[in-house]
Amino acid sequence: MAIRLSRFVSAKKVPRGYFAVYVGDNQKRFVIPVSFLNHPSFQDLLGLSEEEFGYSHPTGGLRIICDENIFLNVTSRLN
Repeated sequence: MAIRLSRFVSAKKVPRGYFAVYVGDNQKRFVIPVSFLNHPSFQDLLGLSEEEFGYSHPTGGLRIICDENIFLNVTSRLN
């Protein structure tokens, strides 16, 4: 399950075992479990982002290029 970062915004800290991603055109920030990296469907999202942005991210964070609703749908099925 993706966690909207709204409760962590002031601290800008990511809990241990999680990492932040920026999703969609508005680059909404989500904190997701590191374990998602092992799932093929999440790896597909990463592959699409790599094709679009490469490995250089000027914002300093990992960007996932897909609609926010698609991201939420994919991550909700990974638990």
